[in-house]
Amino acid sequence: MPPPSAFDRELQALAAQLRKVEAEYTMYFSGRTPRPPNESRAALDRAFKRSDRTLIENAMARFQFSTLQARYSSFAELWDRGVRAREEGRGGPFHRPQTAAATAPPAADDVLHAATFSDPVQEMDKLRDLYESLMQARRDDGHEAVPFHKFASLVREQVRTLQDRHPGDEVWFRVTRHEGKVSLTARAVKPAADEDGDA
Repeated sequence: MPPPSAFDRELQALAAQLRKVEAEYTMYFSGRTPRPPNESRAALDRAFKRSDRTLIENAMARFQFSTLQARYSSFAELWDRGVRAREEGRGGPFHRPQTAAATAPPAADDVLHAATFSDPVQEMDKLRDLYESLMQARRDDGHEAVPFHKFASLVREQVRTLQDRHPGDEVWFRVTRHEGKVSLTARAVKPAADEDGDA
């Protein structure tokens, strides 16, 4: 096996930096730190912009960088929404109701990808990124990939069902790995514009 190239090492560093910022946001949203990790986030943003200006000749490396970049973009959107909701005293997409019996936090899910949809038919790029992330996770676990058209139909149906129950909401999908099992979950969330406009 050839040694990793400089850009391969850069990708590994980016992925590690993203995991670090994700963990810091998790601590913030769970109330364990008082402020969002703005400095770490800014450093990560600069690292992505620097890598984005690099000429990537290897097709696999380009794909891996694009996937990582899409994951960061999805997280950034949700982080901003969660920070805004927290500052306004709202639940937001990261809110979890507290229960008296919850004495110890459960094992955290490893979030592999996240994206919000209002109309998947008009958001094919995000739908394709979500599909690729889920299928790669399934392949890593030894499972076969599902045809894209079946996956797209499932997502459209889930969005329609949740929007029927919650008119005007977007639907947030997460690809997670929990205790070795990969899953796709969905929940309705208020659009960012609606959150800003609520009293």
